[in-house]
Amino acid sequence: MNKAQLVEAIADKVGGRQAAADAVDAVLDAIVRATVSGDRVSVTGFGSFEKVERPARYARNPQTGERVRVKKTSVPRFRAGQGFKDLVSGTKKLPKNDVAVKKAPKGSLSGGASTTAKATTKKAAAKKTTAAKKSAAKKTTAAKKTASARTSAAKKTTAKKTAAKKTTAKKAAAKKAPAKKATAKKAPARKTSARKTAAKRTAAR
Repeated sequence: MNKAQLVEAIADKVGGRQAAADAVDAVLDAIVRATVSGDRVSVTGFGSFEKVERPARYARNPQTGERVRVKKTSVPRFRAGQGFKDLVSGTKKLPKNDVAVKKAPKGSLSGGASTTAKATTKKAAAKKTTAAKKSAAKKTTAAKKTASARTSAAKKTTAKKTAAKKTTAKKAAAKKAPAKKATAKKAPARKTSARKTAAKRTAAR
């Protein structure tokens, strides 16, 4: 049975061929979109559609036997429900005046509460991981700033000590300089005393 035959099969039940075609298109579109986005579409008694990740692997070319590298990819997977399996295997008989797949309970078409809970858990875990990364980045930045501030403070302290030493040395040199000048001035006084003594001796003679 192809799509056109499927539309013809349900046309009388939904009020015409156009309505049946629109219904089939809408159902298939919803299933495909939900599966592509990573949601699990589950129909009780029929089965479930989900997206499955296949890791990279090596395979063999059936024609040449050559080993080929297959990239990582995503594939859709359909798992038949228990009711569907029982009907196909013959464990249960198809109802004559009723639908093979009965109406699903409320909330089961979107995967039920378990799917919603899993999605919520994944989002919460992702938020926690992001928050932890941001916190670690902030701590690292703060540590770097503290270290640079300490280094800058140490450099300033060293510069102040050096400047203080230079100032002390200059003051000491300034104090010593006048003493030398005073000594130089006293020297002529001694010569004058020597001249007076010589004059006295000449007068005594």
